[in-house]
Amino acid sequence: MRIVFLGSSQFAVFPLRKLCESGEEIAAVVTAPDKPRGRGRKLSKTPVKEAAESLSLRVYQPYSLRTEEAVNFISSLLPEIIIVAAFGKILPGNILTLPSRGAINLHPSLLPELRGPAPIPWAIILGKDKTGVTTIFMDEGIDTGDIILQEEADILPRDTAFTLEQRLSEQGAGLLLKTLELIKRGNPPRSPQVGIPTYASFLSKKMGKIDWRKSAREIHNLVRGLNPWPTAYTFLEGKRLILWSLGVVCEEDRVGEPGEVIEVERESILVAAGKGMVSLQEVQLEGKKRLPVRDFLRGYRMEKGMKIGMEVKR
Repeated sequence: MRIVFLGSSQFAVFPLRKLCESGEEIAAVVTAPDKPRGRGRKLSKTPVKEAAESLSLRVYQPYSLRTEEAVNFISSLLPEIIIVAAFGKILPGNILTLPSRGAINLHPSLLPELRGPAPIPWAIILGKDKTGVTTIFMDEGIDTGDIILQEEADILPRDTAFTLEQRLSEQGAGLLLKTLELIKRGNPPRSPQVGIPTYASFLSKKMGKIDWRKSAREIHNLVRGLNPWPTAYTFLEGKRLILWSLGVVCEEDRVGEPGEVIEVERESILVAAGKGMVSLQEVQLEGKKRLPVRDFLRGYRMEKGMKIGMEVKR
């Protein structure tokens, strides 16, 4: 089939590569424009653009799909099917109706759970032990179309958004190929979404600030869900301290004041939460490198009874 593939984030890379390996004809890859990033503000390509270029695929980067130019370009490709995976923009109706066999979306959740732009981090933040991948026939709503296929996936206790995204990308690629085979045969299943929809909103940097009054489990889930971006953080003697990795030591009611350092060990720092206690394992102090706690403690003195989480206004 002649495919136009729309995607931007890392989740879409493995499905794109698998489509190429399967011999499908990809007329073009549509992805977000390059953006300035970092201190030097150098233009950065999306992961999908990098993959498409390595596969020698045609790349189109519109700022909007709601322009005559964008509609005409995609129409000129004569797509039989449009595939969308983590693209980041809503497709207007006049593009959804272009392909002769329809437009499908590969979404990393068990729809109708976690519709929206950030289902992978939110599955972890909300403490779920299962998520999955779903293919749907697209309509003009946000992830509201009829389900074609759906598969569950376990969320492992030490999963971060990064590791879970990798696994779901691979699993989703397989589900996508199964979906295309059913569409080629002309008999794809089609079921309305059943259940109470939930929404996975965009992530923001401000949501990463740790509230030590929350339970150890909630803090642990937030740290995992915001890794690698935008990261969870607290404050240590007025400086921002990014928490890359921590563990739940206990989930008892109260072991100390929220944010109180209970014990400093060789490879971890034990900190009281509102309920239970966590063990800081990998941290990054403002202006410094990301370090395992054992290396961090070689250059920073921590003592039992210290309080973390107090922001000093500058």
